Amino acid sequence: MTMNMNDLRNMFRERQYKMTSQRQTILQAFIDNPAQHLSAEDIYGIVRKESSELGLATVYRTLELLSELEVLQKIDFGDGRHRYEINETSSLHHHHHLICVLCGKVKEFEDDLLETLENAVALKSNFKIIDHQLKFYGYCSECRDKVES
Repeated sequence: MTMNMNDLRNMFRERQYKMTSQRQTILQAFIDNPAQHLSAEDIYGIVRKESSELGLATVYRTLELLSELEVLQKIDFGDGRHRYEINETSSLHHHHHLICVLCGKVKEFEDDLLETLENAVALKSNFKIIDHQLKFYGYCSECRDKVES
């Protein structure tokens, strides 16, 4: 299921926060770019075209708030910039990431292989696991051809 602006407005209402025009503009950028993992700079480049009064500092503050409210998921791919994506709370499956170390392309994949491991770790360690992330680093198909030739 893909989130839309009405879903996001409801999330704000449930958390007793206002949906300001800046927040809406930033969230719309995520809705319009669903398969991408956007950094603050990416968002700023997108939103300043239609909302020139929105500054980079506001984008950073808003992304941090949206992450704290769990509207966005904050991800670190090890490139020195945090990336964000809409937190699809309705999804029963985690998605994981394949990260190309040459071009930086990020591809998502979904698989339930870790669920069994997560349950075993939780049981063995008496630890309640609430989330996990899995990232594979390597070469995408285009870069692999460059590296191998």
